[in-house]
Amino acid sequence: MAKPSRSLDRVQNALEEHGLEVELQSFPDSTRTAEDAARAVGCEVAQIAKSLVFRSAGSLEQLLIVVSGANRVDLGKVGEQLGERLEMADAKSVRERTGFAVGGVPPLGHDDSLKIYLDRDLLGFELIWAAAGRPDAVFAVAPQELLRVTRAQVIDVR
Repeated sequence: MAKPSRSLDRVQNALEEHGLEVELQSFPDSTRTAEDAARAVGCEVAQIAKSLVFRSAGSLEQLLIVVSGANRVDLGKVGEQLGERLEMADAKSVRERTGFAVGGVPPLGHDDSLKIYLDRDLLGFELIWAAAGRPDAVFAVAPQELLRVTRAQVIDVR
């Protein structure tokens, strides 16, 4: 069970609004990296759903890509699929747009609406683990359910 906080409440409320009953879990150690999170929950690194915020180099519009913890985003490949050049968003703008700090950005419950993409590799798992709004908290969810509630577009990221 996670210790109460405003960030966790926002994520819990977003999950409940979409009819998902999941338990947010917090840990004494950080779950900021995919490796840390996998170690904390006892799963494969590939089952960790990293929420990474990028921006279009042209429009500066931000988007979120939920990526398997085992994968690195090939910005060239993803940019080709989306028809624009992408770059990582800076930590300040991530917090401003999502309301969450890097390392704890969840795949839903953001302050602003972001276009969301989901790494195809995550669909190969029965259960994945995503950040729950803080760098020490996560929740487990079926990838198909996450896809449904985020209305994400599935893409190849590597």
